[in-house]
Amino acid sequence: MSVSPIIVATFYKFVRLPDCAEIQPTLLQHCTEQNIRGTILLAAEGINGTIAGTREAVDQVLAYLRSDARLADLEAKESFAPTMPFERLKIRLKREIVTLGVPVDPNEQVGTYVEPQDWNALISDPDVIVIDTRNQYEVKIGSFKGAQNPGTRSFREFPDYVRQTLDPTKHQKVAMFCTGGIRCEKASAYLLAQGFQQVYHLKGGILKYLEAVPTAESLWQGECFVFDQRVAVQHGLEPGNHEMCVSCGHPIAEADKASPYYEEGISCPYCFEDLTPEKRRRQITRQQNRGRYPL
Repeated sequence: MSVSPIIVATFYKFVRLPDCAEIQPTLLQHCTEQNIRGTILLAAEGINGTIAGTREAVDQVLAYLRSDARLADLEAKESFAPTMPFERLKIRLKREIVTLGVPVDPNEQVGTYVEPQDWNALISDPDVIVIDTRNQYEVKIGSFKGAQNPGTRSFREFPDYVRQTLDPTKHQKVAMFCTGGIRCEKASAYLLAQGFQQVYHLKGGILKYLEAVPTAESLWQGECFVFDQRVAVQHGLEPGNHEMCVSCGHPIAEADKASPYYEEGISCPYCFEDLTPEKRRRQITRQQNRGRYPL
């Protein structure tokens, strides 16, 4: 008998939710009743989440969210996983649903949305500067051909990158993209506030592009990092070939496993230099408790 796949739904919306603290307990109860796992962030500026469960459970939660008039048009991007990609359910209150660290309000202004089908033409324009707004470890495993890598370790560093690298008088057209679109909402709002005139961003992010654009027509290279146990996806949102270092959370490929700095469950080439004796002991103990390291 075939087993139904797990539905993974990703969604966000910038909308004023001053009562987010009141929403949290009832949403937690509803998700728990549906055996949903994943993470939902709530803030006064909106909602951001990735959840997983059965088809019926995910539909129930999305219907519950949309029953709030402010979230009636909440869009969700869906993919599949052979097993549950989350260990638990977390519904958290935050100051920002994606942390930029500077005051911008996407509810007031954002850049121009570009449909996945129109993205190739835009980024092929030589007058357009294309920027990957994700962090260094995400960019490393895949990006669009010719896109600039800001080299950030967190989204909080993006404003510094803009101040040091971009000039609204020189960069007339800026196109940005991220995993699901949420970071670009804030990034585009920030650029507009800094005086940039023509700011574009990929609607639905990389995930929607990989779902909607045929592989033969795609300008995407590599895989797309996702924030769950699948680690990465590729065209058609099929599972990718990366795993995650349990010590530092960095995505690792087969080539990384050949490194002398890789030890399963303990370290990888990206965290070996920071592996203190104490941390190594902790990692060994953790793996032994899971039956993954010889006693």
